[in-house]
Amino acid sequence: MIAVDAVPDPLVVREVVARYGERTVLHRVSLRLRPGEFLALTGPNGSGKTTLLRTILGLEAPVAGRVILAGRDVEAYSVRERARVVAWMPQQEELRENLRLDQYVLYGRHAHLPPFEGESDRDRAAADEALAAVDLRAKAARGILELSGGERQRAVLARVLAQATPILLLDEPTAHLDLGHQLDLLSRVRHLCRERGKSAIVALHDLNLAARFADRVVVLDRGRAVADGLPREVLRPELLLAVWGIVAEMKEDPRTQIPYLVPVLPPSSTLRVPAGLGRWIHVVGGGGSASPIVRHLVDEGYRLSVGVVPLLDSDTEVAESLHIPAVVELPFAPISPSTRARQRELLAAADAVVVAPFAVGPGNLANLEDVEPIVGQKPVVLVESTTTGRRDFTPDGAADRLLARLRARGAVTVANLPELTGALERRLGAASTGAPMTPGPREFV
Repeated sequence: MIAVDAVPDPLVVREVVARYGERTVLHRVSLRLRPGEFLALTGPNGSGKTTLLRTILGLEAPVAGRVILAGRDVEAYSVRERARVVAWMPQQEELRENLRLDQYVLYGRHAHLPPFEGESDRDRAAADEALAAVDLRAKAARGILELSGGERQRAVLARVLAQATPILLLDEPTAHLDLGHQLDLLSRVRHLCRERGKSAIVALHDLNLAARFADRVVVLDRGRAVADGLPREVLRPELLLAVWGIVAEMKEDPRTQIPYLVPVLPPSSTLRVPAGLGRWIHVVGGGGSASPIVRHLVDEGYRLSVGVVPLLDSDTEVAESLHIPAVVELPFAPISPSTRARQRELLAAADAVVVAPFAVGPGNLANLEDVEPIVGQKPVVLVESTTTGRRDFTPDGAADRLLARLRARGAVTVANLPELTGALERRLGAASTGAPMTPGPREFV
């Protein structure tokens, strides 16, 4: 009988414990990544997914346990050596310079360059091949900041591929992408595993995407690995209830036999107007865009509600963890009339409305449509991000036109959380005194 440790797995995580200060964030986590495997790492927010990936990379040192890359402890590698074994795609990469795309992808070759030497023809060929693998070769001369959000994520993947490592670690690579771009990117990763022999760990928030693309699923819950196996074995209603607190039904695609979960929405009677003193703000979000806004406004002492957000979305989880009422819809489903009616009730009753920089497609365009009638009646603040790239994924540019109408009718635009606080203080003050709600010049960016 062959010993388990003799199996040539590219990655072995053995009984790893990690702490931040006095708080233990990983509790004796073990997993194996096999050659050519697409492993989905999933779990609620705060379950330890990113910490585990950073520990595998050697960016966080475990207080106990081992991480073994290609047969060697991760601590035994120099930074350059490790970069030839494992490549990292972070959840969001700050892109400040409008580099040519081919130059950006060449960054992935730095671990292979001899000291004090520039890129060779071989490095440029590797970058060109990586661009071809993600269908961006035709845009090699474009500036990376000129690309759409989906193209930019594929560009980051190309940089990872140019690194030419056997192991890929991707942390929430589908965050802020619409469904079409999510499917496209994960299809490419699965192709790399099956056709090119790469091994990938992909942190995913969406269980149905994990079931569709992964060979194996590992579930983390409060820093512990609570499930590890085939998607069909792991993604069951009882697990969703135990880990996420969500009731769901399991179904099967008759064409592909791929299992998928259909969450059962909570009854509308559970939605309550926020109680207590202080101004009430309704935050329109989705896709994780509202989470930092919600946390910030809670810290500032506002009462909040959130909507319409998908079930299992990180915005929904944050609202639930902070006991904030949320209008929830099924993932990837159009906003239903009944859900829309609940959203309109909160929009009408709130003292002010904040619109997060969520990606807008045909399914959630109603979120913006229902904000339009209240502009001018109460303060409406649009938070715009300089890092999320394209927002409008409607086929005819309807979202961009709607946002322009909101601004023209008096909605205020801010670029960050401090500006949001200032805008709300000024606008709510104007509303309480009966002053006209016209935007001030400093509130536009």
